[in-house]
Parts: sequence; structure tokens; C-alpha cells
Amino acid sequence: MLNKTAFTRWFFIVASIVIIGLILWNTLVFFNQLKDDERNKMEVWAAAQEELQKLNTSENAVSETVSVVIQSNNTTPMISYIHEADSYNDRNIPKNLVNTDEKRQKLIAQFSSEYKPIEIYYDNQLFQTIYYGNSPLINKLKYYPAVLIIVMLLIFLALYLFYKTSKSAEQNRLWAGMAKETAHQIGTPLSSLVGWTEILKEENVNQEYVTEIEKDVDRLQTITERFSKVGSIPKLEKADLVAETQASFDYLKRRSSKLIQFELHIPDEPVPVLLNPQLLGWTIENLVKNGIDAMRGKGTITISIEKNTKKAYVRITDTGKGISKRNYKKVFVPGFTTKKRGWGLGLSLAKRIIETYHNGKIYVLNSTPGKGTTIELVLRLEN
Repeated sequence: MLNKTAFTRWFFIVASIVIIGLILWNTLVFFNQLKDDERNKMEVWAAAQEELQKLNTSENAVSETVSVVIQSNNTTPMISYIHEADSYNDRNIPKNLVNTDEKRQKLIAQFSSEYKPIEIYYDNQLFQTIYYGNSPLINKLKYYPAVLIIVMLLIFLALYLFYKTSKSAEQNRLWAGMAKETAHQIGTPLSSLVGWTEILKEENVNQEYVTEIEKDVDRLQTITERFSKVGSIPKLEKADLVAETQASFDYLKRRSSKLIQFELHIPDEPVPVLLNPQLLGWTIENLVKNGIDAMRGKGTITISIEKNTKKAYVRITDTGKGISKRNYKKVFVPGFTTKKRGWGLGLSLAKRIIETYHNGKIYVLNSTPGKGTTIELVLRLEN
């Protein structure tokens, strides 16, 4: 069953659609009535003119009387063609629309598409043809349904964006809360491990073991700092992108299987950018680990850095199974994963770190199924 919030949302949507449908239907009915009235009015005028032609009055009197009848309508645009005189008269039409024969014929064609021309006969001969179009009121009303639909679509779009933003903000708060709680939970046993490490130093224990334990404790402290920064604005500092990438590369190479070959291509000179070392290192590790998973534990990981006058580019390439083109953007959506086991958070977290915290870009540069994938990070250079 639908919960109360979902029911309210669907009720609002259905009610809005019904209301819009009723408004459009009534508008259409009103529009058609106006067109019928316009047609009836013109037929009355045409009948009056036809009767006037039959009267035993002078030609001038007839012309004057007909003119009065035509001039009584100051809204309907019309063009009358007098067949015997081969001449045109227009009414309620801007002169710039009928100042040439080409423009007049174009307008006649338009009027003919809107209404069937009215033909006036005198002595069984076609005397006059009246072409007429929609009055300004009808023209305005004609576009009203389209304007209404556009306005309602904009309202629905605004509601959708509001709902999506609210939902996204709620999810962000949830992930941030979970990350901070994880950092808090790790902190307690980590403090204990630091104490035990100090005791081991005083005991007769191989110092190499103690050194390795200290490295892992330091690593846990770095992980705790990373989780604690999720949901808050991290402090960025000017640092060498080459040095930070080298540090992450060295750590990952030491901790990875011998079946993984690592290659590093970096400039000889520093590449200064604004970054948070812990979060950038986390991003690189996530991308490398994703690449290792894609290669099923065997293959080559290549990290390279290039730059131009304004930006620095970090490219991480694996020789794994690749990504289909339709999933280039989906892989960065929280929860999306092609693994049998996985939460689909690694790449979405990397996107948040690079784009939200570092004002950079991250995307799939290229990927070939069965051959591998290259993901590129773009950061702005600092002079």
C-alpha cells in the first residue's frame, strides 16, 4: 500500500492533470464557439451585401451602404475581391501586410486555411469573394492552451527538482551521518591500538613488526580523518599534485598483489593545485581498487599526470573488463554497481570529492569492453 506522503503526491499529480484537462477542454469549446460566431457574423454581412446589390439604388448609394456595413466590423481582418473590377479592398489589416500583391496573396491563403471564403452572387454571377481570418481575440485565445501547458510543465518541473533536491539532501545527510559515526566507532579501538603499540616497543619484540603495525595504525588514522570530513567542507591547501599522487601510488603498490603491475608517468616538475591530501588520496585509492576489481586481480594499472596552462589531468587506466558507453555516467550514481558484491559507493564518493569539494571534474575518458577503462580527474592549476 502507498504511504501517506506517496498518496498525497499522486493525488496532487492526478488532480492537477484533471484540472488542466478541464481547463483545456473548456478553452477548446470556447474557442470553437468564437469561431462559429465569427463565421455567422460574416455570413450575415455577406447576406446583407447580397441583398443590397438587388435594390434599385444607384451604384454610388450601394457602394456607400456596403461600405457602412463593412466598416461596422472593426475587429475581423478581411480582404474582399471584386471580380468585375478585379480589385481588392482590405479591412482591419495593417498596411504593411498588404502593401504588395505577394503579401496580399499570402494573407489570402492564410485566411482561406482558417475559414472558408464567403462568395456573394448578383444576377447569378459571382460578384464578390470575402476572405477573412481570426480576430485578435481568437488569435490570443488560440495560444492560451499552449501557454497554459508550458506554465504547468514548469510548475511540475519545479516540484520535481524540489523533490529531487530534498531527497538528495536527505541522502547526503544520511551518508554524512554514517561516515561520521564510522569515524567515531573506529576511533575507540584505534586509540587502544596506539597504546598497545607503545607497550610492544618496550617489550622484546622484533622492531620490524612494530614498524609495520605503526604503519597500519597511521593508515587507520588517515581513514578516520577521511570519514570525519564527509559532510563538511574540507580545508584545501596548495600542494604538489605529483607528490600526493606518488604517495598514493607507493602505498597501493606495496599493498597490492604481485599479479598487479603498476606504472607511473608523472612530470619532473611540481604541479601545484588546491587540494585536500586525505580526500585526494582516498579518491585515487578508490579508482585504483575499482580498476583492480575490474581486472579480477590481474593486470596493469597506469597512473599518469599531464597539465596545460590552466589545468592538471590525472588519468587512471586499468586493463579490466571495461564499461559500456551507456553506463559512463551511471557508474558515478550512488548504488549503481556491476559487481555481485558491492554498494556502488566508491565512484560516487570520488565524484563528490572531486567535483563538490575540489571544484574539479571526473569522468570516464574512454573505455573498451574487454580491454580496459581510463578515468580522468581535472583540477585547476594554482600559480
